Amino acid sequence: MIESNADEVEEPRIVDKEAAQEEQPFEAGLRPQSLDEFVGQEDLKTGLRIFIQAAQKREEPLEHILLYGNPGLGKTTLAHIIANEMNAQVRITSGPALERVGDLAAILSNLKEGDVLFIDEIHRMNKSIEEVLYPAMEDYALDLVVGKGPSARTLRLGLEKFTIIGATTKLSLLSSPLRDRFGMVYQLNFYKDHEIERILLRSASLLNMELDLQAGKTIASRCRRTPRIANRLLKRVRDYAEVKHDGALDEAIAKEALNLLTIDHLGLDAADRRLLQVLIDQFKGGPIGLTTLAAGTQEEVATIEEIHEPFLLQLGFLERTPRGRKATKQAYEHLGYDAPAES
Repeated sequence: MIESNADEVEEPRIVDKEAAQEEQPFEAGLRPQSLDEFVGQEDLKTGLRIFIQAAQKREEPLEHILLYGNPGLGKTTLAHIIANEMNAQVRITSGPALERVGDLAAILSNLKEGDVLFIDEIHRMNKSIEEVLYPAMEDYALDLVVGKGPSARTLRLGLEKFTIIGATTKLSLLSSPLRDRFGMVYQLNFYKDHEIERILLRSASLLNMELDLQAGKTIASRCRRTPRIANRLLKRVRDYAEVKHDGALDEAIAKEALNLLTIDHLGLDAADRRLLQVLIDQFKGGPIGLTTLAAGTQEEVATIEEIHEPFLLQLGFLERTPRGRKATKQAYEHLGYDAPAES
Protein backbone atom coordinates (compact mmCIF):
# COMPACT_ATOMS: atom_id res chain seq x y z
CA MET A 1 0.00 0.00 0.00
CA ILE A 2 1.29 3.49 -0.87
CA GLU A 3 1.41 5.72 2.17
CA SER A 4 0.20 9.31 2.04
CA ASN A 5 0.78 12.29 4.28
CA ALA A 6 -0.41 15.86 4.53
CA ASP A 7 2.68 17.30 2.82
CA GLU A 8 2.06 15.27 -0.32
CA VAL A 9 -1.41 16.69 -0.70
CA GLU A 10 -0.06 20.24 -0.97
CA GLU A 11 1.92 19.40 -4.13
CA PRO A 12 0.35 19.98 -7.57
CA ARG A 13 -1.51 16.84 -8.57
CA ILE A 14 0.00 14.87 -11.44
CA VAL A 15 -3.42 13.30 -12.06
CA ASP A 16 -5.22 16.64 -12.30
CA LYS A 17 -7.17 16.52 -15.57
CA GLU A 18 -6.90 20.25 -16.16
CA ALA A 19 -3.96 21.31 -18.32
CA ALA A 20 -1.36 23.12 -16.23
CA GLN A 21 0.11 26.10 -18.09
CA GLU A 22 3.66 24.71 -17.97
CA GLU A 23 2.45 21.40 -19.43
CA GLN A 24 0.60 22.90 -22.40
CA PRO A 25 3.55 23.08 -24.87
CA PHE A 26 4.44 19.45 -24.11
CA GLU A 27 0.83 18.29 -24.54
CA ALA A 28 0.33 20.33 -27.72
CA GLY A 29 3.36 18.63 -29.28
CA LEU A 30 1.75 15.22 -28.82
CA ARG A 31 -1.64 16.13 -30.32
CA PRO A 32 -2.79 14.11 -33.32
CA GLN A 33 -3.38 16.18 -36.43
CA SER A 34 -6.07 14.13 -38.19
CA LEU A 35 -9.02 11.87 -37.40
CA ASP A 36 -6.96 8.88 -38.57
CA GLU A 37 -4.31 9.66 -35.93
CA PHE A 38 -6.87 10.27 -33.18
CA VAL A 39 -7.30 7.12 -31.05
CA GLY A 40 -10.65 6.21 -29.50
CA GLN A 41 -14.10 7.87 -29.59
CA GLU A 42 -14.98 5.74 -32.64
CA ASP A 43 -18.69 6.64 -32.86
CA LEU A 44 -17.88 10.34 -32.65
CA LYS A 45 -15.22 10.04 -35.38
CA THR A 46 -17.59 8.14 -37.68
CA GLY A 47 -20.19 10.90 -37.42
CA LEU A 48 -17.65 13.67 -37.91
CA ARG A 49 -16.18 12.03 -41.01
CA ILE A 50 -19.60 11.88 -42.65
CA PHE A 51 -20.50 15.50 -41.87
CA ILE A 52 -17.06 16.80 -42.86
CA GLN A 53 -17.22 15.03 -46.22
CA ALA A 54 -20.77 16.28 -46.81
CA ALA A 55 -19.75 19.87 -46.04
CA GLN A 56 -16.74 19.59 -48.34
CA LYS A 57 -18.91 18.28 -51.19
CA ARG A 58 -21.30 21.22 -50.79
CA GLU A 59 -18.34 23.59 -50.34
CA GLU A 60 -19.95 24.93 -47.17
CA PRO A 61 -18.69 25.39 -43.61
CA LEU A 62 -19.58 22.70 -41.09
CA GLU A 63 -22.56 23.14 -38.81
CA HIS A 64 -21.70 24.40 -35.33
CA ILE A 65 -20.41 21.64 -33.05
CA LEU A 66 -20.63 21.23 -29.27
CA LEU A 67 -18.21 18.86 -27.52
CA TYR A 68 -18.73 17.94 -23.88
CA GLY A 69 -17.07 15.62 -21.40
CA ASN A 70 -14.51 15.48 -18.62
CA PRO A 71 -11.27 17.49 -18.89
CA GLY A 72 -8.38 15.85 -20.73
CA LEU A 73 -10.40 13.66 -23.11
CA GLY A 74 -9.54 15.52 -26.32
CA LYS A 75 -12.05 18.33 -26.93
CA THR A 76 -9.40 20.92 -27.83
CA THR A 77 -7.51 18.37 -29.92
CA LEU A 78 -10.66 17.53 -31.87
CA ALA A 79 -11.33 21.21 -32.56
CA HIS A 80 -7.89 21.52 -34.18
CA ILE A 81 -8.39 18.27 -36.10
CA ILE A 82 -11.77 19.40 -37.46
CA ALA A 83 -10.19 22.64 -38.67
CA ASN A 84 -7.35 20.66 -40.28
CA GLU A 85 -9.77 18.28 -42.00
CA MET A 86 -11.72 21.27 -43.37
CA ASN A 87 -8.50 23.06 -44.43
CA ALA A 88 -9.65 25.96 -42.26
CA GLN A 89 -7.97 28.38 -39.89
CA VAL A 90 -8.85 28.01 -36.21
CA ARG A 91 -9.24 30.91 -33.78
CA ILE A 92 -9.19 30.05 -30.08
CA THR A 93 -10.86 31.81 -27.18
CA SER A 94 -12.73 30.86 -24.00
CA GLY A 95 -15.92 31.79 -22.20
CA PRO A 96 -14.20 33.72 -19.39
CA ALA A 97 -12.03 35.64 -21.92
CA LEU A 98 -15.11 37.11 -23.63
CA GLU A 99 -15.85 39.79 -21.04
CA ARG A 100 -17.50 42.41 -23.27
CA VAL A 101 -19.65 42.34 -26.39
CA GLY A 102 -16.84 44.16 -28.17
CA ASP A 103 -14.47 41.25 -27.49
CA LEU A 104 -16.74 38.85 -29.34
CA ALA A 105 -17.58 41.34 -32.09
CA ALA A 106 -13.88 41.88 -32.83
CA ILE A 107 -13.27 38.15 -33.19
CA LEU A 108 -16.35 37.44 -35.30
CA SER A 109 -15.80 40.36 -37.68
CA ASN A 110 -12.27 39.14 -38.42
CA LEU A 111 -13.27 35.56 -39.29
CA LYS A 112 -12.91 34.55 -42.92
CA GLU A 113 -15.12 32.20 -44.94
CA GLY A 114 -14.95 28.69 -43.48
CA ASP A 115 -12.89 29.63 -40.39
CA VAL A 116 -13.38 27.73 -37.13
CA LEU A 117 -13.89 29.58 -33.85
CA PHE A 118 -13.16 27.35 -30.86
CA ILE A 119 -14.72 28.54 -27.58
CA ASP A 120 -13.45 26.56 -24.60
CA GLU A 121 -15.39 26.58 -21.33
CA ILE A 122 -18.36 27.94 -23.25
CA HIS A 123 -20.58 27.39 -20.19
CA ARG A 124 -18.74 30.27 -18.48
CA MET A 125 -19.76 32.83 -21.10
CA ASN A 126 -22.00 35.57 -19.70
CA LYS A 127 -25.57 36.07 -20.92
CA SER A 128 -24.97 39.36 -22.74
CA ILE A 129 -22.26 37.71 -24.87
CA GLU A 130 -24.46 34.68 -25.43
CA GLU A 131 -27.30 36.78 -26.82
CA VAL A 132 -24.96 38.41 -29.36
CA LEU A 133 -23.87 34.94 -30.42
CA TYR A 134 -27.39 33.79 -31.36
CA PRO A 135 -27.77 35.77 -34.63
CA ALA A 136 -24.12 35.11 -35.44
CA MET A 137 -24.70 31.36 -35.26
CA GLU A 138 -28.08 31.35 -37.04
CA ASP A 139 -27.83 34.13 -39.62
CA TYR A 140 -24.09 34.91 -39.76
CA ALA A 141 -24.90 38.40 -38.63
CA LEU A 142 -23.86 40.69 -35.80
CA ASP A 143 -26.56 42.84 -34.20
CA LEU A 144 -25.05 45.89 -32.51
CA VAL A 145 -26.95 48.52 -30.52
CA VAL A 146 -25.88 52.02 -31.51
CA GLY A 147 -26.68 54.93 -29.20
CA LYS A 148 -28.59 55.05 -25.92
CA GLY A 149 -32.10 55.71 -24.72
CA PRO A 150 -34.96 56.49 -27.14
CA SER A 151 -32.56 57.19 -30.01
CA ALA A 152 -30.85 53.80 -29.76
CA ARG A 153 -31.07 51.61 -32.86
CA THR A 154 -29.85 48.19 -33.90
CA LEU A 155 -27.28 47.91 -36.66
CA ARG A 156 -26.89 44.51 -38.36
CA LEU A 157 -23.49 43.62 -39.82
CA GLY A 158 -23.06 40.63 -42.09
CA LEU A 159 -20.41 38.04 -41.25
CA GLU A 160 -18.57 35.45 -43.29
CA LYS A 161 -19.89 31.91 -42.91
CA PHE A 162 -17.94 30.15 -40.16
CA THR A 163 -18.13 27.24 -37.71
CA ILE A 164 -18.23 27.54 -33.93
CA ILE A 165 -16.90 24.60 -31.91
CA GLY A 166 -17.86 24.91 -28.27
CA ALA A 167 -16.34 22.80 -25.50
CA THR A 168 -17.67 22.30 -22.00
CA THR A 169 -17.22 20.04 -19.02
CA LYS A 170 -20.65 21.03 -17.69
CA LEU A 171 -23.34 20.60 -20.32
CA SER A 172 -26.10 21.25 -17.76
CA LEU A 173 -24.85 24.84 -17.29
CA LEU A 174 -25.49 25.72 -20.94
CA SER A 175 -28.80 27.45 -21.59
CA SER A 176 -31.25 25.62 -23.84
CA PRO A 177 -31.29 28.40 -26.49
CA LEU A 178 -27.51 28.19 -26.86
CA ARG A 179 -27.39 24.39 -26.80
CA ASP A 180 -30.11 24.16 -29.45
CA ARG A 181 -28.11 26.27 -31.90
CA PHE A 182 -25.44 23.60 -32.26
CA GLY A 183 -26.16 21.28 -35.16
CA MET A 184 -23.97 18.51 -33.74
CA VAL A 185 -23.53 17.64 -30.07
CA TYR A 186 -21.00 14.97 -29.09
CA GLN A 187 -20.00 13.50 -25.74
CA LEU A 188 -16.42 12.36 -25.22
CA ASN A 189 -16.23 9.27 -23.02
CA PHE A 190 -13.45 7.82 -20.91
CA TYR A 191 -11.01 5.69 -22.89
CA LYS A 192 -10.47 1.94 -22.71
CA ASP A 193 -7.11 0.65 -21.47
CA HIS A 194 -6.08 -0.67 -24.89
CA GLU A 195 -6.82 2.75 -26.42
CA ILE A 196 -4.67 4.47 -23.80
CA GLU A 197 -1.88 1.98 -24.57
CA ARG A 198 -2.04 2.93 -28.26
CA ILE A 199 -1.93 6.63 -27.35
CA LEU A 200 1.13 6.02 -25.16
CA LEU A 201 2.93 4.11 -27.92
CA ARG A 202 2.30 6.97 -30.33
CA SER A 203 3.46 9.56 -27.79
CA ALA A 204 6.58 7.54 -26.99
CA SER A 205 7.42 7.44 -30.70
CA LEU A 206 7.08 11.23 -30.95
CA LEU A 207 9.34 11.58 -27.90
CA ASN A 208 11.95 9.26 -29.49
CA MET A 209 11.74 6.79 -26.63
CA GLU A 210 11.20 3.05 -26.55
CA LEU A 211 8.22 2.03 -24.45
CA ASP A 212 8.07 -1.54 -23.24
CA LEU A 213 4.56 -2.94 -23.75
CA GLN A 214 4.20 -3.93 -20.10
CA ALA A 215 5.44 -0.52 -18.99
CA GLY A 216 2.77 1.01 -21.24
CA LYS A 217 0.10 -1.19 -19.64
CA THR A 218 1.27 -0.08 -16.19
CA ILE A 219 0.98 3.61 -17.07
CA ALA A 220 -2.37 3.05 -18.80
CA SER A 221 -3.81 1.38 -15.70
CA ARG A 222 -2.98 4.42 -13.54
CA CYS A 223 -4.04 7.34 -15.75
CA ARG A 224 -7.77 7.45 -14.91
CA ARG A 225 -8.56 6.49 -18.53
CA THR A 226 -7.62 10.02 -19.59
CA PRO A 227 -5.08 10.72 -22.40
CA ARG A 228 -3.86 14.00 -20.88
CA ILE A 229 -2.94 12.25 -17.64
CA ALA A 230 -1.44 9.31 -19.53
CA ASN A 231 0.93 11.57 -21.47
CA ARG A 232 1.84 13.47 -18.32
CA LEU A 233 2.69 10.23 -16.52
CA LEU A 234 4.71 9.06 -19.52
CA LYS A 235 6.80 12.23 -19.29
CA ARG A 236 7.43 11.73 -15.56
CA VAL A 237 8.30 8.05 -16.00
CA ARG A 238 10.68 8.91 -18.84
CA ASP A 239 12.44 11.50 -16.66
CA TYR A 240 12.75 9.00 -13.81
CA ALA A 241 14.16 6.33 -16.13
CA GLU A 242 16.74 8.72 -17.60
CA VAL A 243 18.01 9.84 -14.20
CA LYS A 244 17.83 6.56 -12.26
CA HIS A 245 18.29 3.90 -14.93
CA ASP A 246 20.17 5.55 -17.82
CA GLY A 247 17.01 5.66 -19.92
CA ALA A 248 16.05 1.99 -19.59
CA LEU A 249 12.32 1.62 -19.11
CA ASP A 250 10.44 -1.57 -18.32
CA GLU A 251 7.45 -2.52 -16.19
CA ALA A 252 9.41 -2.58 -12.92
CA ILE A 253 10.94 0.85 -13.54
CA ALA A 254 7.56 2.30 -14.52
CA LYS A 255 6.10 1.01 -11.25
CA GLU A 256 9.03 2.51 -9.29
CA ALA A 257 8.43 5.91 -10.87
CA LEU A 258 4.67 5.87 -10.36
CA ASN A 259 5.03 4.72 -6.75
CA LEU A 260 7.42 7.64 -6.20
CA LEU A 261 4.63 9.90 -7.48
CA THR A 262 2.30 8.21 -4.94
CA ILE A 263 -0.02 7.02 -7.72
CA ASP A 264 -1.26 3.53 -6.94
CA HIS A 265 -2.21 0.72 -9.32
CA LEU A 266 -5.76 2.07 -9.79
CA GLY A 267 -4.73 5.67 -10.39
CA LEU A 268 -5.52 7.10 -6.95
CA ASP A 269 -3.05 9.67 -5.67
CA ALA A 270 -2.30 10.83 -2.14
CA ALA A 271 -5.19 13.32 -2.10
CA ASP A 272 -7.73 10.69 -3.15
CA ARG A 273 -6.55 8.23 -0.52
CA ARG A 274 -6.50 10.91 2.16
CA LEU A 275 -10.13 11.75 1.43
CA LEU A 276 -11.12 8.09 1.82
CA GLN A 277 -8.99 7.74 4.97
CA VAL A 278 -10.65 10.76 6.59
CA LEU A 279 -14.08 9.42 5.64
CA ILE A 280 -13.28 6.05 7.21
CA ASP A 281 -11.15 7.07 10.21
CA GLN A 282 -12.98 10.21 11.34
CA PHE A 283 -16.52 9.52 10.20
CA LYS A 284 -16.67 5.70 10.39
CA GLY A 285 -17.12 5.45 6.63
CA GLY A 286 -20.17 7.71 6.52
CA PRO A 287 -22.70 8.56 5.42
CA ILE A 288 -21.57 12.13 5.97
CA GLY A 289 -22.59 15.45 4.46
CA LEU A 290 -20.36 16.93 1.79
CA THR A 291 -19.72 20.13 3.75
CA THR A 292 -18.60 18.14 6.81
CA LEU A 293 -16.36 15.95 4.65
CA ALA A 294 -14.83 19.07 3.09
CA ALA A 295 -14.08 20.49 6.54
CA GLY A 296 -12.52 17.21 7.66
CA THR A 297 -10.25 16.97 4.61
CA GLN A 298 -9.54 20.73 4.41
CA GLU A 299 -10.67 20.63 0.79
CA GLU A 300 -13.20 22.88 -0.90
CA VAL A 301 -16.62 21.38 -1.60
CA ALA A 302 -16.16 22.09 -5.32
CA THR A 303 -12.80 20.28 -5.32
CA ILE A 304 -14.38 17.15 -3.86
CA GLU A 305 -17.37 17.31 -6.22
CA GLU A 306 -15.45 18.06 -9.41
CA ILE A 307 -12.07 16.35 -8.95
CA HIS A 308 -12.15 13.53 -6.39
CA GLU A 309 -15.72 12.32 -6.46
CA PRO A 310 -16.22 11.46 -10.18
CA PHE A 311 -13.26 9.06 -10.21
CA LEU A 312 -14.04 7.52 -6.81
CA LEU A 313 -17.65 6.95 -7.90
CA GLN A 314 -16.43 5.43 -11.14
CA LEU A 315 -14.25 2.97 -9.20
CA GLY A 316 -17.10 2.13 -6.85
CA PHE A 317 -15.20 3.46 -3.81
CA LEU A 318 -17.78 6.09 -2.90
CA GLU A 319 -21.55 6.11 -2.71
CA ARG A 320 -23.94 9.03 -2.79
CA THR A 321 -26.84 8.42 -0.44
CA PRO A 322 -29.72 10.65 0.74
CA ARG A 323 -27.78 11.12 4.01
CA GLY A 324 -24.43 11.95 2.39
CA ARG A 325 -21.24 10.32 1.08
CA LYS A 326 -20.34 6.80 2.15
CA ALA A 327 -17.20 4.68 1.69
CA THR A 328 -17.85 1.29 0.08
CA LYS A 329 -16.46 -2.12 0.95
CA GLN A 330 -14.08 -1.79 -2.02
CA ALA A 331 -12.67 1.45 -0.57
CA TYR A 332 -11.97 -0.23 2.78
CA GLU A 333 -10.25 -3.14 1.07
CA HIS A 334 -8.17 -0.90 -1.21
CA LEU A 335 -6.79 1.01 1.79
CA GLY A 336 -6.13 -2.20 3.73
CA TYR A 337 -8.95 -1.75 6.26
CA ASP A 338 -11.35 -4.42 7.44
CA ALA A 339 -14.74 -3.59 5.98
CA PRO A 340 -17.49 -3.17 8.61
CA ALA A 341 -20.08 -5.91 8.86
CA GLU A 342 -23.16 -5.13 6.84
CA SER A 343 -26.13 -4.23 9.04
